[in-house]
Amino acid sequence: SSGINAEWPLRTGNFEGMSVTLHTDVGEMKVELFCEECPKTAYNFLALCASDYYNGCTFHRNIHGFLAQTGDPSGTGKGGRSCWKERYFADEIHENMKHSKRGILSMANSGPNKNTSQFFFTYAEQVNLDGKYTVFGHIINGIEALDDLEKVPVDVKCRPITDIKIRRTTVHANPIAEWG
Repeated sequence: SSGINAEWPLRTGNFEGMSVTLHTDVGEMKVELFCEECPKTAYNFLALCASDYYNGCTFHRNIHGFLAQTGDPSGTGKGGRSCWKERYFADEIHENMKHSKRGILSMANSGPNKNTSQFFFTYAEQVNLDGKYTVFGHIINGIEALDDLEKVPVDVKCRPITDIKIRRTTVHANPIAEWG
């Protein structure tokens, strides 16, 4: 367990309008989270960010024109866990939330309702992923860092030849909500 009270925001509903900046080796990417539509997924991501879980995670899968995946502290693509006692948590897939453009933030999974800590960014629209993976955010600032990530040379298994890591994360609240 990460030692985080994972019940609190789901009980209070007090985490809408959240964004996170990922500080990576290729630059910063700020993502807006779809907290209202995907509360459990957004909270899992926020809790893991707030506990420094993602610090040092590599982008272990980087497929030009498709996606960049990270969120596994083991760096293998086979690890990771949710912020709750259970390793996995359920999908929050919505018909109107699609992998419709570059910079979509979505959960990676090992099958239906098997989400952990791993996530990916799309490099382009990916309709083949719709209905299979939970879309829970998108890049709102720093798309240039995603551009640079896509250019990183990879090996035959689509792993960057030089490790590209998340150095740290910064969780932001919606400043307008704070004024209310």
